[in-house]
Amino acid sequence: MATYDWVFSGLGLDRWCDAGGSSAPTSLADLSAQTRGTEGTEGFDPWELPFPSMDALNDACPAFPQSRQLTRGLEQGFLDVKDAMSVVLDPITQPLSWALEGALYAILNTPWWIVIPILLLITWAVSKSWKLVSFVALCIMGLAFIDHYDYAMQTLAIIFVCAFICVLFGVPIGIAMSRSDTMRNATIPILDMLQTLPPFVYLIPLIFLFSVTEPKLYGIAIILYAIVPVIRLTDLGIRMVDKHVIEAAEAFGMTDRQKLFGVQIPLALPNIMAGVNQTIMMSLAMVVIASLVSAPGLGVLVLRGIRNLELGVGLVAGLGIVLLAVILDRVTKASLARINTTQKT
Repeated sequence: MATYDWVFSGLGLDRWCDAGGSSAPTSLADLSAQTRGTEGTEGFDPWELPFPSMDALNDACPAFPQSRQLTRGLEQGFLDVKDAMSVVLDPITQPLSWALEGALYAILNTPWWIVIPILLLITWAVSKSWKLVSFVALCIMGLAFIDHYDYAMQTLAIIFVCAFICVLFGVPIGIAMSRSDTMRNATIPILDMLQTLPPFVYLIPLIFLFSVTEPKLYGIAIILYAIVPVIRLTDLGIRMVDKHVIEAAEAFGMTDRQKLFGVQIPLALPNIMAGVNQTIMMSLAMVVIASLVSAPGLGVLVLRGIRNLELGVGLVAGLGIVLLAVILDRVTKASLARINTTQKT
């Protein structure tokens, strides 16, 4: 006798439960109980009372669904709409595959003596710091010296593309949230979900939707994981603009568009840049995890070290990822510091 038989008996569902009875043979434990004549005579022990879960209720009423039926239902529902979703999503996401393939092809087929100076020029342009330029040059040449140049450049190319797309879509979404409370209330739960989902969970539905050989598989996972900070901080930065400044702009007869681009965005730029910094860092973290689904770069070496138990390979690749993280963090923070200095002067 199951623990929760009384629930279904009290609701008058005995016939429904009997109709859904299992055709499986009686277990050895039940046969033994019947032989001893002790079936259903056990005393009630509250210490052993199971939680009324789906499986516990199924023990009392075989017609009641088990938890496995729930997960199978979700899986089957996803598979039923998979083809329709692919028809819609494939054309929309194909440009992302082209962008990633183009960036990887360009950075790997351009000589190092062109790529490295370009990266150093970008560093100088955003930071105006020779110390930082020297540090970046030392790190990149150190990675190249240990034959990790191609892997590092692949990682950087993916981060550049995905972070650019995150900013391209994230800043307008953040602006829309700052101008509409309804939009903000509708978007915040989605951002909360994206921010709390474990990184590996992003990959599960995407593996069913796209081929593992398509770059957009890991590109979408990186973008979904990394876009949240730039949206949140753009919304926060614009909302934090002093109301007196907004009133002064209105007094001068500025339109909403002029206030946005002439007052709010410039004053919110430090917050927006902080969001960009966090987006780049999260892109780097997700690139490593996305190596599980064919994302190239240093994450491949980390995965190889784990899979083949090659300690040295994994540690050196991990050190390379740390160096890239430090480079990206220092460069974006130097840019943020310049923006803050400009605004104060």
